[in-house]
Amino acid sequence: MNAKVTDFPEEVARSVGNYVYRLIDPRNGETFYVGKGRGNRVFQHVQAADIESLEDEDAVSLKMSRIRAIRGAGLNVIHVIHRHEIPDEAVNEVEAALIDAFPGLSNIQGGHGSGSKGPMSATEIMDKFALPTISEDPEERLVLLNINRLEGRHDREAILRQTQFAWRVSQSKVASADYVLAVVRGIVVGAFIADEWLDATHANFPTHISIENEQPQRKGFRGRVAPEEAWQRFVGERGRRIEVEAMKHVQNPVRYWNIA
Repeated sequence: MNAKVTDFPEEVARSVGNYVYRLIDPRNGETFYVGKGRGNRVFQHVQAADIESLEDEDAVSLKMSRIRAIRGAGLNVIHVIHRHEIPDEAVNEVEAALIDAFPGLSNIQGGHGSGSKGPMSATEIMDKFALPTISEDPEERLVLLNINRLEGRHDREAILRQTQFAWRVSQSKVASADYVLAVVRGIVVGAFIADEWLDATHANFPTHISIENEQPQRKGFRGRVAPEEAWQRFVGERGRRIEVEAMKHVQNPVRYWNIA
């Protein structure tokens, strides 16, 4: 049986160069994390699982709890170098493509450009490049939330329900916003007014979350569909593609506009 590898010797690390890797749960064969790095980056997650004080991010906790559960079962995380010797200018794209290929990962953020260039149906591609655009800087204060998918394009109340829960946001920033915009793959699909932002608990959002799955470190909003004039300006009939570069989502699912 091959020995378990816990680090790369210096000469191996030099030869491997930039790489994209996967962490796999040996109990079910699932890939639960994708990342990029050099040297011994691929092994640092398991090493960090021994540290008691972790970053205050629920996605990090999910990754660490998975690693600890694997080790608690007497098993080891499987480390796979998915592609190595990647040129500097290509590593972000390789990582993003791999993240897009494995839904349900414990990564905090999507891959580079995943929000605007990730997997799309042919219809979504048509929408992205054929829809009207938002190409001039809006004067309003906006919170743009990347909801990743759209369940019902023509049901405004359904889009509202899908958008309002639950986000890691700054309470002071969202409280000053004029509108909340729902964004899917760089396209604004909904415009809403948030009347109040509350902790993401069962008491505040009983139809969204159970007591067992509360996320009090995140926020949700109670609100309503924006007036028709605002809806047409930001959304229109089928959505508007964001062309203003500073309004586009990069990796963070929350984007602020005109809010200090």
